[in-house]
Amino acid sequence: MPQIPQSYQELTVGQLSARSGAAVSALHFYETKGLISSSRTGGNQRRYTRDALRRVAFVRAAQRVGIPLATIRDALAELPEERTPNRDDWARLSRAWRSELDERIKQLGRLRDHLTDCIGCGCLSLETCVLSNPDDAVGEQIAGSRLMPERRAADRS
Repeated sequence: MPQIPQSYQELTVGQLSARSGAAVSALHFYETKGLISSSRTGGNQRRYTRDALRRVAFVRAAQRVGIPLATIRDALAELPEERTPNRDDWARLSRAWRSELDERIKQLGRLRDHLTDCIGCGCLSLETCVLSNPDDAVGEQIAGSRLMPERRAADRS
């Protein structure tokens, strides 16, 4: 069986961008975050193996559902020999991420449901504000936006 020349097995950053739909700047960013890797030519140009296409697709799919890049990187690092994720990997990881996403959905639902309380106020000075004081953590001691200056003073020290 004839061997495919190495130059056909590798993609330039422009080719990877065109094939994956990710901007060149995003690919460079993914590389700095350890999500994909490249080799360099004698002229110091990046070259990506074809499996980078699947890794980029994996990263972009996970990002679309709200998974942070650090979590994605950790998931990719768990794969043996840094291989490309497959369907079984996605199924396993998506099950693991489901509870995290469910919790975020609940938090967003609570924020949405209380957002109109804040719009009428404009300055977050309500007695109990779920946006500046979630779960009314210190509502027994002090209320509303009076917490804000205290937070700023604490941040400066």
